[in-house]
Amino acid sequence: MRIRYHHPIPNFYKIENPLNPLNTVSDDFLDELNDFVLNHGFVGISYSKLSDEFKKEWGIDWDNILILKYAMSEDILKMDDSKEKTILEDKEFQEVGKWTFEIADFLRKNNINADLIHPLDDAISLRAIAMQSNDCIILRSNMCMFKEAMNLGFFMIKTSIENLPYKKENDMLWVEDFCSTCGICIDRCPQNAYDENEKLIRKVCTAHREGCSKCMLICPFFKQGYEKVKKRYDRKQAR
Repeated sequence: MRIRYHHPIPNFYKIENPLNPLNTVSDDFLDELNDFVLNHGFVGISYSKLSDEFKKEWGIDWDNILILKYAMSEDILKMDDSKEKTILEDKEFQEVGKWTFEIADFLRKNNINADLIHPLDDAISLRAIAMQSNDCIILRSNMCMFKEAMNLGFFMIKTSIENLPYKKENDMLWVEDFCSTCGICIDRCPQNAYDENEKLIRKVCTAHREGCSKCMLICPFFKQGYEKVKKRYDRKQAR
């Protein structure tokens, strides 16, 4: 069981799943969905199509996933580690959770199956699902980063829609090489939460107990943004 400060999110569904859900939707509906998501405080959507191997490994029979990305408050992230900080982070988490149920109800209202994959369920790895989207990368700090920003959290909805605009290839794999030559998160970790192989030791890391955000705040991707780091990396590779 992972150590964390988030509390379970209550069930906020107002609409039941349809008896005969749609499996395909139009491009116009996907545009409408995107606008609905953005208007509810999210910064964007990514899509995962889970492979047969992945479903077998995790013992699941669903495969079409909406990843709803939201920006974690920088003001909260920059606070000193404390009980107050974890309370504020959980409050933000609970609020975004409510938004996620509204997205699910929007889909259900439009005759589409939609169920929240509960973010505190240890039976499935949400980060592993996110990587199936080909739209993110796992950093050396063990954080899951999308292009929009580093300080993104996410909620996920499994849906009956099969024709989502999935990405076939991940164009962020270069980050693994960049991270291997950086290591600032490891060198400046206040808890020394990395082993001799520079792998994060979860039980030592205090991110989920006291709200430590050090590795995020000092990361070049947080301080400069994805595109600036990519341009600098490309220039170095071209030399």
